[in-house]
Amino acid sequence: MELNIESGWKELLKEEFEKPYFVDLRQFVDDEYNNGIVFPPENQIFNAFNLCPLSETSVVILGQDPYHDVNQAHGLCFSVNEGVKIPPSLKNIYKEIQSDCGSMPPPNGNLERWARQGVLLLNATLTVKAHQAASHQNKGWEKFTDSVIKHLAREKKNIVFLLWGAHAGKKSALIDSNNHLILTSAHPSPLSSYRGFFGNKHFSQTNAYLRSKEIREVEW
Repeated sequence: MELNIESGWKELLKEEFEKPYFVDLRQFVDDEYNNGIVFPPENQIFNAFNLCPLSETSVVILGQDPYHDVNQAHGLCFSVNEGVKIPPSLKNIYKEIQSDCGSMPPPNGNLERWARQGVLLLNATLTVKAHQAASHQNKGWEKFTDSVIKHLAREKKNIVFLLWGAHAGKKSALIDSNNHLILTSAHPSPLSSYRGFFGNKHFSQTNAYLRSKEIREVEW
């Protein structure tokens, strides 16, 4: 696994990359790519960081696992390649944006446009075996992505963290709420979206906070 990651992130995380758990994780990931089909494509594992440089990061959205079907995952949480059917959770995200901000949903599920505006679309686990959900959990990725959140929260100020669902909500313990805005709610999955995701107004709240700090707002 090549560490082809944007220079600002590489500098921030350089000590993490040298820790024994990460060395073991790299070996595991290399073996998995060599012995079967793994998503996303290997050159897109760190896409979230490369499309959203550290210096530009103003919002973090946390997902859990990459999509595990062909041509879906490309390194950004909740996002799929153009031409791929929009997944249910993302459909619900688009519905909430339309309700909250009045903007029409785009015709595809590619969220690169958000990443290029400073939104870090970070999954807790960055790889997955084809057609085997959660197959790369508890191999070291969660420790790495927790460290990303901790380092980012310490290094910068005035970042909006959008934490949807119980798994993401636990990450609030890694973030100083005096320096950042933490917004939590139910997950956008159809199983839970009506229990507090719809109507959370996270997208307008994010922009109101960024505006108050004189940081560029996100065109959702």
